[in-house]
Parts: sequence; structure tokens; C-alpha cells
Amino acid sequence: MTRISANLATTVTGSGPAVLLAHGAGGSIAGNYGLTIAALAEHHTVVAPDYPGSGKTPRATEPLTLDGLADALVESATAAGAETFTVLGYSMGTMVAVRAAARHPERVRGLVLTAGLARPDNRLRASLDLWRKLLDDGDLEMFARFVVLNGFSEDYFNSIPEGQVRGFLSIVARGVPAGAGDQAEVIRAAGADTTQDLPGITVPTLVISTTRDALVSPRHSRILAAGIRGAEYAEIDSGHAVMVERSAEWNKLILSFLERHGL
Repeated sequence: MTRISANLATTVTGSGPAVLLAHGAGGSIAGNYGLTIAALAEHHTVVAPDYPGSGKTPRATEPLTLDGLADALVESATAAGAETFTVLGYSMGTMVAVRAAARHPERVRGLVLTAGLARPDNRLRASLDLWRKLLDDGDLEMFARFVVLNGFSEDYFNSIPEGQVRGFLSIVARGVPAGAGDQAEVIRAAGADTTQDLPGITVPTLVISTTRDALVSPRHSRILAAGIRGAEYAEIDSGHAVMVERSAEWNKLILSFLERHGL
């Protein structure tokens, strides 16, 4: 079923301890977690909100903020009847997840942070400048090329037969949500920095690094793991789009962590 909470269209499925999903900028619940939800829902209640401009959630009329997204996701979970939950964050969703844990420590029981970051660096800011320019120009074909070059590992992209590349790029272009630019602004905005939140995180945490990531350097995941006391760290030999390149391996790491910690 789909509920609207804090203006976020939210899918709720499964039963058991709750997990709350935080997707990445320019993504969606279906795009980032489509191959993970079914596995999670076997033993968990999965609360899956789409940010403004993704899925069935309308674009925001005001600029998005990290605090606002974190609060809206938590509200989506409580509206679904989940008093406490583990937050799974992917890419920008790791910043949302950490901020949710910092602002709502009574709610968040655990964290899984994949292909994430605590704050942008010069390289990521430059990439997001190009991201914004291509979207502002309405050039989705070139934006799709940007996504493919930065979101997938060299081996994965080169494994696509030459005759299918154009079709692959078209699929990527059609999947760009209306709010992709708005969501990227959350990372670019002043104050988009969760480094000060990390020392206060005390819940079980798993950080998963995508070691062939050209968009968000694996260095960022190491910073997250070092900044959160007792955080577990794992690596997947994948580009940023781990759900496409290594979905089974990703799911296994997540489910094993949740089971080991009773989450």
C-alpha cells in the first residue's frame, strides 16, 4: 500500500522489526531498492518513502534541506506505525540516515550506510555542478552519459554490447526523476555536513564501501566508518550503482548485519 506522510509517498510492506529506506539523490525507492525490498520484507516491515520529485511524491515548492528530509523520513516511519527502526541509507541517503539518527536518537536502532559520505569534497561538488548544469539545460541524453560514466564501474559499462549502449542510455535518461536537481542541491547546500553527528552515533552501524565508485570516492565510506564508534566496515567490488552491479552481495551483507544485531 502507499501512504502520504510529510508529503512523501511511502510504500509499506512486510512485517517484523522496521527498516526505513533513504534513497540517493536523483534516485528513487524503486530505482535504488527495488531488488532489496522483497528480501527485507521476509522478516521486516519495510518503510520506503520517496523524496520530493521521485516516485509518486510531487516536487517540493521550497528548497530541500537535510534536516527536513531526515524529519520527513522519520515521520513516514512513525505514520506507518514504526516506533523504532533501522535506517538504510544509500549515497546521499547516508547523510539523511545519519542526520535522522542524530535528530531522533530515540527512534533509530541501527544504520546501514552504503556508497555514502559525511560531507562533499571538491571533486564531488564539481561533479554536482555538472549534474545541475545538464539538468538545468534539459539535456537528459548528456545527463544519462554523466550518470553512466560516474555511476557504473568501467567493467560493467564495457560489458554492455556496443549495439545495446544507446538503448541502455535511453533507459537511464527515462529514469531520471523530476526532482533530481532539487535533491542534489541538498548535498551542495551550505551546512551539508554530518561529520559533527558521527561521534554521537551509538547504534550498531554497518558501512559498505563501493570500491570502484567514480561518483562518491570510497574514501568517504572509510571516513564514515572511522567517525562512528564501533562501526563495522565492508567492501563490495562495484561502482556506485551497487544495486545493479552486485545486488545479491549487497543484500547478503545487509541481511546478515540485521540478523546478527537483532534489528
